[in-house]
Amino acid sequence: MEERNNNERVAVPKETLLRLPRYYEYLKSLRNEGIVVISSTAIAKEMHLNSVLVRKDLAMVSSVSGKPRVGFTIKELMGDIENFLGYDNLSEALLVGVGSLGRALLSYEGFKEYGLKIVTAFDVDNDIVGKKINGIKIFHTDKLESLARRLNIKIGIIATPKNVAQDICDKMIDAGLLAIWSFAPVHLTVPKDVVVKHENLAVSLALLCKQLPN
Repeated sequence: MEERNNNERVAVPKETLLRLPRYYEYLKSLRNEGIVVISSTAIAKEMHLNSVLVRKDLAMVSSVSGKPRVGFTIKELMGDIENFLGYDNLSEALLVGVGSLGRALLSYEGFKEYGLKIVTAFDVDNDIVGKKINGIKIFHTDKLESLARRLNIKIGIIATPKNVAQDICDKMIDAGLLAIWSFAPVHLTVPKDVVVKHENLAVSLALLCKQLPN
């Protein structure tokens, strides 16, 4: 098998980045079933993707090429994807907005599998400030900047109503955060050096319903 230079930095298209977590989840399900190797053709068939596209995606992140007529060792391929996406390097994050959605996010243990750990949360409701959810203490939003800088946190999650989301986003940027994951149904304006990912549940639902057969 041909090995790649581990220090080589590869420019990966956004579409590939969006597919890599899907490959990882599928590979994990195969590993749990005791399957050891898988071909890119089999992955493509199961995920309803073009086989050439899958081969190109995996070639960008895999440290070894798949064996002809055999494929990839699942454990190795999962390790390569984990390394490329940073799943094996735990990043700490803060969350703002401890309503129903925020509570659910704080309670979700699966983030750690993907390299993310929420270490602190913020809200303006004095009834929940000072309490803990899943061991994570909730502070007043006024303390966001000082705590974020003290803990050197670079990732923020917004789970607030849309009317305050931009203000919270601005506070995160002032606190030195470089990546923002927003669940607020509003477009956020950020500087060029800050990455923002909008998770619009309404849009996802609309796309899902649109794909239903008539």
